Amino acid sequence: MNVGEKILQLRKKMGLSQEELAEKLNVTRQTISKWETNQSSPDFEKIVPLCDLFEITTDELLRGKSENIKNLDDSKIRRKTACKVSISVFIYFLAIIWIISMSTMPWISEEITVSVFLLLCAIATVNLIYHFMSLPKEKETEQKKEKNKYEWLDDLVTLIFTAIYLLISFITMHWEITWILWIVYAIVLEIIHLALKLKGDQNEK
Repeated sequence: MNVGEKILQLRKKMGLSQEELAEKLNVTRQTISKWETNQSSPDFEKIVPLCDLFEITTDELLRGKSENIKNLDDSKIRRKTACKVSISVFIYFLAIIWIISMSTMPWISEEITVSVFLLLCAIATVNLIYHFMSLPKEKETEQKKEKNKYEWLDDLVTLIFTAIYLLISFITMHWEITWILWIVYAIVLEIIHLALKLKGDQNEK
């Protein structure tokens, strides 16, 4: 919706005629008509009085998008992100439960066990990658800034899991199983990021 259409819509919503709106803004009726038909645009000094009269922001007038709509879009993206991450985390847990359960069932071949495990991990990973790559660039930038803000925490978690992985692996010498800890690491990291994001959203409110 362009500026002229927005002015026309808001004028009618307030029940004003072109003459009445022109009188409030100290311009002629022809000027209002030209604005609404996009033959000309409001001068800079008239934009603020227009916004005050219609009780809207300058962004809503010039871009045609209200803050309420923007906030609603942000809320939808947050809910969708939480849903996608939750589903992926659940699938990762299923993969871990699957491979642990199958280790007690020798009649099921190792190839089938590993194949199903990798398939579940692939589904969860693709789900996450597709979602975050499909986010608007603006949201990606915001998320990168938020991630950098807690980069030290990521490094700390990585260091802890590396130490745990090496310790357990050297003690048990079951390197073919202990690598599962890195899947747990990825899940824990995503949960931390989500928790910090939700905390940040609550602080903003």
